[in-house]
Parts: sequence; structure tokens; C-alpha cells
Amino acid sequence: MFLTESVNVADLVTNTRLDVYYGKEYLATKTISTSDISRPGLELTGFFNYYPAKRIQLLGITEISYSKGMTHEDLLDVMKKMCQPQTPAFVVSTQLDPPEELLEAAKAQHIPVLGSKLTTSRILSNMTNYLEDKLAERKSLHGVLVDVYGLGILITGDSGIGKSETALELVKRGHRLIADDRVEVYQQDEQTLVGTAPAILRHLLEIRGIGIIDVMTLFGTGAVRSQTKVDLIIHLANYTKEAKFDRLGNGTQDVHIFDVDVPKITIPVKTGRNLAIIIEAAAMNFRAQSMGYDATETFDRNLNNLIKANSQNDIKEKAEEKKVEKKNKNLIGKAPIKPDSEK
Repeated sequence: MFLTESVNVADLVTNTRLDVYYGKEYLATKTISTSDISRPGLELTGFFNYYPAKRIQLLGITEISYSKGMTHEDLLDVMKKMCQPQTPAFVVSTQLDPPEELLEAAKAQHIPVLGSKLTTSRILSNMTNYLEDKLAERKSLHGVLVDVYGLGILITGDSGIGKSETALELVKRGHRLIADDRVEVYQQDEQTLVGTAPAILRHLLEIRGIGIIDVMTLFGTGAVRSQTKVDLIIHLANYTKEAKFDRLGNGTQDVHIFDVDVPKITIPVKTGRNLAIIIEAAAMNFRAQSMGYDATETFDRNLNNLIKANSQNDIKEKAEEKKVEKKNKNLIGKAPIKPDSEK
């Protein structure tokens, strides 16, 4: 596991579409080390017993309205206390003008002052989501991550079993590659695991005998994605007579990654099997199950109906046999008595 220690403010500006009021030359050098955002309401009243200076400082309508009622000296004094060397940036929401006192104090410490047209709640959400994704704990997994019919499928298996070749066939069939060989995964929320490619391997695929190919160059931008949710793990295993594989579709296992359980199915690899088509079928079947349709349940229901029908037929046949036996007994009981001359 590994962590991205920081994100620079320039990336935050680009990815959350912030405007720059001051400090454009400092965007690349100022870094953010936490996804928490501070709303400095108490600080404006002079309360600095606990001031999280390492956080982005977000000023909304409430904070700007309160600052307008302060004297120039008091507001400047507060802003100087808020502008610490480790403070990454100030963000003013709702297209409000930053106070002159803030700009003066920020210039003294070379702290960028940014703005947004969005409401405070919306820009807070956007910045938090972006920073949580970038600063989340990551784990590197061996496998190939592809998007098949909108589902993120992580293909795993021993080295040389054919993961990359299967991914290439899927790309040719119109699906998309996210990562080959190494997949970086992180937890986005309580139920979502996201996978992406390391920067050095992005859009690249290794095919033994050919070498490294650039999927985006050969197949176009529609053949790749930068990241996707990991919805299903498909493990490729060498086929042996001794190994037992699921035949009814009720043997799905879960793999625990971070705090998320990801369903896993195992597919045997055997000469002549088209793994790309099998993975497509697995993806469609998984989606059908997610929507409430389960072919295994249909098979069980049909089997139970067949057993019930056969049982009813058996009951009818036994009833008919009993009727015949009873009829035969009655005929035997009514047989005529032979005269003495015939005895």
C-alpha cells in the first residue's frame, strides 16, 4: 500500500475549475496534504485556539457577510493570523469578491486566493471529492482492468496465462482498457473501489512476442479510460481434471479489498476457449443478476417443477396400478364354482 502525500494547488484549480484572484505564480509550489476543508467562521471572531492552517480555507456568504461588519484593523489582524506559511490557499465561493484585507495578508505570505461561481456547498463537495480521490490510500494489484459493457472487470491470474491477450481481444470487440499488468486501486466510499493505471503504464498493453503497444494510438481514444469502478474480479486458472469449477453460477466468492467486498468468479483456461466472449457473457450475467434476474434460480425453479410433475405422474401411475390390482382381485373372487364332475 502507498499514499499520495500531497496535491499541488494548480491541479486543484484545473480539476475543480477555480478562478485565480491572486498568486498564479505560486499554484505549482503550494501543496495540499489533507482532503479536509476549513470554514473559518470562529477564526473571524478571533478564536484561534485550534486553527487547521494546513487545510484549504473556504469563505462563503456567511463568512464574507460577517467580515464586512468588521473594522479594517480587526479584519486585517485576523487575516494575518489565518495566512500561515503552511496554508495552501483561500477559496471564495458564489462569485464573491475577496476582502482587500485577505488579499493584503495573502500577498505577504505568497498564498493563492481563488474563487468559484458555485455555491459554498457545491464547491466544498467538488474539492473534497477530488482531494479524497487523489490523497486516498492506494494498493497495487497484479492484473488487467477493462471496461466491459460499463462494468469494471479486473482480470487476474498467473503470469503468462493470457490476461493481456484477452484484454486485447476485448478492446478489438469495442470494450475499453484502463490498466495492464499493474492496477492501482483505492476506496472512493464505503461501497466503491476505483482502479486506475500508473502514469508510466497508462494506455499501454504488453503482448508477448510483439512487445509494448499503445492502445490509444492503435484503436483510438474510445478504446481507453483513465479509471473505472472495480465491479467484478475474474480470475483465470489453468484447467485440470482434478480442479473443481463452478457449473451452476452459485459459487461466486468475495475478495476483501480495503473495506469493500468485490465479487470474484474463476474461469478455467483451456485450449480452444474464447476467453473474451466468456468474459462478455460473465459481465452481462453479472449485470442481469444485479438487476434481479438470476439464471441459476430459473434453473432451480425449472428443476423443482420437473420433480413436482414427475412426482405427480408417479402418484397417478401408482393409483392406476392399485385400481388394476383391486379389479383383478374382484374378478378372482367372483370366479364360478366348478361342478363335481369337473373336479
